[in-house]
Amino acid sequence: MPKTPFDEMSPNGHIRPPYKTFDTWLKRQDGDVMARRHRQADMLFRRIGITFAVYGDSSGAERLIPFDIIPRILSKQEWKTVSDGVCQRLKALNTFIGDVYGAQEIIRAGKVPARLIAQNDQFRQEMKGFRPPRDIYVHIGGIDIVRTGENEFSVLEDNLRTPSGVSYMLENREIMMRLFPDLFDLHAVAPVNHYCNQLLQNLRYSAGDHVEEPTVVVLTPGQYNSAYFEHAFLADEMGVDLVQGQDLFVDDDTVYMRTVEGPKRVDVIYRRIDDDFLDPRVFRKDSMLGVPGLFQAYKKGRVTLANGVGTGIADDKAIYDYVPEMIRFYLGEEPILANVPTYHLHRDEDRKYVLDHLPELVVKEVHGSGGYGMLVGPKASRQEISEYRERLLKDPENFIAQPTLALSTCPTFVAEGVAPRHVDLRPFVLQGKEISVVPGGLTRVALREGSLVVNSSQGGGTKDTWVLER
Repeated sequence: MPKTPFDEMSPNGHIRPPYKTFDTWLKRQDGDVMARRHRQADMLFRRIGITFAVYGDSSGAERLIPFDIIPRILSKQEWKTVSDGVCQRLKALNTFIGDVYGAQEIIRAGKVPARLIAQNDQFRQEMKGFRPPRDIYVHIGGIDIVRTGENEFSVLEDNLRTPSGVSYMLENREIMMRLFPDLFDLHAVAPVNHYCNQLLQNLRYSAGDHVEEPTVVVLTPGQYNSAYFEHAFLADEMGVDLVQGQDLFVDDDTVYMRTVEGPKRVDVIYRRIDDDFLDPRVFRKDSMLGVPGLFQAYKKGRVTLANGVGTGIADDKAIYDYVPEMIRFYLGEEPILANVPTYHLHRDEDRKYVLDHLPELVVKEVHGSGGYGMLVGPKASRQEISEYRERLLKDPENFIAQPTLALSTCPTFVAEGVAPRHVDLRPFVLQGKEISVVPGGLTRVALREGSLVVNSSQGGGTKDTWVLER
């Protein structure tokens, strides 16, 4: 069983330095006033239209992601550990992707098993031997971080395909500044609003030197996608066009956008569509979301795709266990952030241990995301554990397991007042001329008491993440 969760505000009843000013402010606040601010935040989010759809929900209704009005606060030094760690990690992961589609030196060195690449659904044979402009495969990464102690930060998983959530990070800050200007006056909070400018600058850089004024677009599957709000938000903030597949066409291996003034060449596509749906000539033949001929244009170097095709090979949960070794192999450095211990069910010893300890573990599908298809052993019923055991026995290679972590808690405004709830953190790492990360990220919070599942699709919410500059 996990140890007692680390309380980020007041472990052992003592207020930690990053929260001291906030604690003094909070004690002066009237409960009714805080409740009113909470309702105002909900109203503002509804007015802005920040909703998401839940796949599999037969009602088709869009939901508002719950927002907590109490910020999560990190010191400058705490943030430096996280920031340095995720930038180091992204650099190694990007190098790994280039290597597995190239010389495969890490496999020949025996650091990563060859079968984990060759038999992986996320490995795109079509990318072998191809190098994108600037050798950048991952332009945007979302690295999920959990905290289990005073200086104990670990990586839970890497999101390198189409990582989402940055719009909530930015809107959370905007709402907090409107509701609590007095609180910001008391704290030196590092800004996050330069994210979109940095993203646009990086995307333009990724076009290569041969393009003087690159045209950037955001490619969305459309308004029924669960993250459509974010797609529209980012396009608007960057001042670029939001397009769907039918808005683009390929001629002579060059991508064009249909406009009222005629075709306009496109140089960089920030795509929010999975690999399978990008080009029906190469991947799924039945895709109506992509652009015929797009992959050929990409391979010819006529357009940049961000993130690159085939990045899923590096955020696969079967590969996750090897990232610390990637950092040592490619960078010659020790990992700044640890991995969470992981059991791979294709290993006989690991599988036996997991099957014997299911009530104590969290089990996930190798290709799963969003909190779907997972078992949280300590919270599961006997029947749920029994049914999940049958799934494991039928297809063990499709699962990994991890200890049930004592995720840190932060003060959260709930119906009963202010109470601790479990949180994680997704910093957004950007790669262009350099690798950088805005100071903050998306804190996700499990609003149900005792719950460890923070995903919005599973009832979780979000809160603003503050990094103190002094």
